[in-house]
Amino acid sequence: MSFEKLAKNIVENVGGEENINNVVHCATRLRFKLKDSKKANKQVLEGMDEVLSVVQSGGQYQVVIGSHVSEVYKDITKITDLDNNKNNNSAGEKQNITSKIFDTISRTFSPLLGALAGAGMLKALLIILTMTGLLTEESSTYLILSAAGNAVFYFLPIFIGITLSIHLGANPYVGASIGAALLEPNLTGLIENSASFLGIPAIVVDYSSTVFPVFIAILIYALVEKGLKKIIHKDLQMFLVPMFALIIVVPLTVLLFGPFGTYVGDGIGVAISFLSEQSGLITGAIMGSSWTFLTLFGLHWSLVPIILQNLAQGGDPLLSMLAAAVFAQIGVAVGIMIRSKDKKLKALSVSTMLPGALGGVTEPILYGLILRYRKTMIYLIVAGVIGGAINGALGSEAKAFAFASFLSIPAFSPMWAHITGSLAAFVIAALATIIFGYEVKGKKESTNEANVDNNSKNFEAVKGTEQLVKRETIGSPLTGKVVPLSDVNDPAFSSEVMGKGIAIEPIVGEVVSPVNGTISAIFPTNHAVGITSDNGAEILIHIGIDTVQLDGKHFEALVKQDDVVKQGDPLIHFDIEKIKEAGYDVTTPIIVTNTVNYTEFISTDKNEIKLKEDLLTIIV
Repeated sequence: MSFEKLAKNIVENVGGEENINNVVHCATRLRFKLKDSKKANKQVLEGMDEVLSVVQSGGQYQVVIGSHVSEVYKDITKITDLDNNKNNNSAGEKQNITSKIFDTISRTFSPLLGALAGAGMLKALLIILTMTGLLTEESSTYLILSAAGNAVFYFLPIFIGITLSIHLGANPYVGASIGAALLEPNLTGLIENSASFLGIPAIVVDYSSTVFPVFIAILIYALVEKGLKKIIHKDLQMFLVPMFALIIVVPLTVLLFGPFGTYVGDGIGVAISFLSEQSGLITGAIMGSSWTFLTLFGLHWSLVPIILQNLAQGGDPLLSMLAAAVFAQIGVAVGIMIRSKDKKLKALSVSTMLPGALGGVTEPILYGLILRYRKTMIYLIVAGVIGGAINGALGSEAKAFAFASFLSIPAFSPMWAHITGSLAAFVIAALATIIFGYEVKGKKESTNEANVDNNSKNFEAVKGTEQLVKRETIGSPLTGKVVPLSDVNDPAFSSEVMGKGIAIEPIVGEVVSPVNGTISAIFPTNHAVGITSDNGAEILIHIGIDTVQLDGKHFEALVKQDDVVKQGDPLIHFDIEKIKEAGYDVTTPIIVTNTVNYTEFISTDKNEIKLKEDLLTIIV
């Protein structure tokens, strides 16, 4: 399936190719490093059917796509001349030191995500096969599969040498050579023997599966390479720069950076073990409750080096503690699936729950359900605290790098302890969602409002609250039949993942402004328009379902971005009959995309509506 159109629209709305320094991707999101994030149009991006959310964090502009992000990324690289190595060092927005650290860690490990996760799951499978007696650890079949599962971890210094060098703009193959030198038999043969370099005593340790030593080495290598290029003639740089870089960096790593990095990694591991031993319950509670929010802002990669370093020493307690948050998110999805009577919401719950349950990828749950139903965050915190505390107190550890899921349970030991805490988090979150619900009801602002029926769609019912609450009336931008949003044949709208609102099946091909405000976005194909009202409501009018495929045919935009409009001003003309003849549904969702800013939405009770008649009332 091609995502070329989506890729083009994303590139255009992050400010165009000229505004992009660098773009990479992880499991669910595109991670842009922009020259100026103000040039990006967040409302248009979040209004795209295939985009779940937009997050700015760690110096990155992150566009959350979902499980098919790698395909979108491929199409972006096809339609642009972006060169990650070249553009990475271009001038862009200034980052503080914390953002730079998160950015560096993220860009180093993101490309390795598939290999690490796949190898971790393979190791979990081998545990199952040996536990059931289907394989023995001495069999050649086991040894071959074990080699496949262990390779990426054993040779991790080489892979980090490549990805970190790319991020820093250095030669990735020289970076790989530095990592490989730490594993080369001539060097590893000195581990048990006294060693020196030019008479300087050297401490040689086992660098397989380590993170921090090669991290420090490549950071220094990038600086050395830049320095060498300044003093060596360009005609000689091809072989002299790599040669001198290896001569300088590898011995320094063995003499200084390697031991220092090893001590740093060991120190962090000892500190975590100490905290776990002192109070695994408290440590687990903190980790279990915080992982969801680290993931939400894309900062979870900061823990990966620590986890990998712990695994190199035999086991990591963090992955088990953090697993509680993952199972809590899966529990929320299951709870919504059971409690909801809306078939489309049930379908959305299932589709977001499966990647989490089977692969540990929970961003679809986070952006598709939890951000929409913020009440569930309370359940996540409580379940994460309890589940994480149980796993921490019982001393559960990961023996292989694997995303927490039902399939990766064998990667943890003691397995019963991991199951106890993870299952507790899952059950607590699911039951809380089922029993207490997932929607936040509107706040009661006065005695008069207390008498309002929450299910009423009568605008007159809120008149008595006008002096106590802020409210805004949104007029109808179309003439036609009123349709509940839940009946729209598109889960991105019907599930309200993009915001609450209503839909209209138009009988006249004209869209007018529903409010006084400013045009915040006109989509490239003219099939949708974003408006920010003078009172702050962000409104998206999306003409038809999947009409982006028409490439602008049968649509005529009458306004442009940043135009100031009055309620009733014409915005777009479109040909209803020709759109229908092309095979597209013209049902038009009208969405308030900043739904989180409002406590109550009251829709018209009319079945048919005309231009400018009251359509929605939103209350702060």
